[in-house]
Amino acid sequence: MASSLILEAVRKAQIAIYYSLGEPAFVETIVHEAMHKNQFIEDPVLRCLVEIERTAQQLAQTVELTQESVIGRVEELIKIASDIVELFIGKEAD
Repeated sequence: MASSLILEAVRKAQIAIYYSLGEPAFVETIVHEAMHKNQFIEDPVLRCLVEIERTAQQLAQTVELTQESVIGRVEELIKIASDIVELFIGKEAD
């Protein structure tokens, strides 16, 4: 149960970023395409989004999501997502 809630929080953080950038499905497609090209990504925003997606995928494959180190990574990821949303929409995210 806790594992699914942790993964849900990560996914919602990603979606919040995608919404702040425009159409979520379009942004997600761009991120996945960039991931599969295995090339250096010049755009810093896209590079950040790809790293967030990779982290989310790694977390999804982690057997024990209740470990303190994993929870710390999730908290950091959600904080980064909050900062990105705040940057793009111009106000503090609640």
